Amino acid sequence: MPPNLHLLTTVGVTLLLLVVTHSAAKNQQFREAPAFRNGKDCPKSQWSTTASVHDNATIHIAMTLDYSSPYLRGSIAGVLSVLQHSTCPENTVFHFLATPHHHPHLRRTITATFPYLNFHLYPFNPTTVNHLISSSIRRALDQPLNYARIYLADLLPPAVTRIIYLDSDLIVIDDIAKLWRINLNSHVLGAPEYCHANFSHYFTSRFWTSPTFSTVFKGRKPCYFNTGVMVIDLTKWRNHGYTAKLEYWMRIQKRYRIYELGSLPPFLLVFAGNVEGVEHRWNQHGLGGDNLEGLCRDLHPGPVSLLHWSGKGKPWLRLDAKRPCTLDNLWAPYDLFRHEYLFSDI
Repeated sequence: MPPNLHLLTTVGVTLLLLVVTHSAAKNQQFREAPAFRNGKDCPKSQWSTTASVHDNATIHIAMTLDYSSPYLRGSIAGVLSVLQHSTCPENTVFHFLATPHHHPHLRRTITATFPYLNFHLYPFNPTTVNHLISSSIRRALDQPLNYARIYLADLLPPAVTRIIYLDSDLIVIDDIAKLWRINLNSHVLGAPEYCHANFSHYFTSRFWTSPTFSTVFKGRKPCYFNTGVMVIDLTKWRNHGYTAKLEYWMRIQKRYRIYELGSLPPFLLVFAGNVEGVEHRWNQHGLGGDNLEGLCRDLHPGPVSLLHWSGKGKPWLRLDAKRPCTLDNLWAPYDLFRHEYLFSDI
């Protein structure tokens, strides 16, 4: 082969490989995360979905994944933040809830982004809850996946007896094992409580003027808690039928309109005043502003282990729009989304 022709052939093959590789990169929506390994003093996880004995070395985390919305980007950032700050990341098992027809896409995405992640995908069928959902003040709150946390005890295997539930719009900047180890005592659920909040705002006047409804809190001192971060004893939940109790209030809502805020009020009705209080550092919530305008907010006073952009404003939207709030820049380092498909990304 003449030298010039050989050179042209070599260049052509190289360019073709670059184009093919570049095309593959374009099909991968997220960059691959680094591998996170256990520290030398970590116990070995013996987790198995068929285990009959609870494995104390394993931390179980549940999240929802929505392949059809930008919230997947938030979920990916949340997973990365947990792994990056864990002393024993290999002992963490993620339990993802998603609509069944998205499972093939999600499995490919998660496997490509986190090749070493121990995870399970569970089907959450929207028809489970569609008939129970009432419209709220913000459309995102009405999505069926927003209610999937109610069905964790039903969807996860019996071997999972305790779970940390995390929303898709947060990052963890501390070792999640510290949250995992909290003592729930006699309670089913643990979460940071905010007793200074005006509890009456979470229900309509129709609720408070009805003795049938408002007396549900009799004998309790209800406080607001955010359902985006919860530690749940799934054994107690299953034994006492809490899924049915939450569904009961959703049916009441359909008929009488006793609240305006999506999946939160049923949790308040069932659990408020009977929650194991967790340090506020584990849910610095409200960073997305309110549910209508989503204006910038500052951190609450005190230490921080978890940043939560609850509210309308999401960090990925404000960063992409070049109008970030100051705190959105703390979320940005965990964003694995491919913004531009350049050869330098390959």
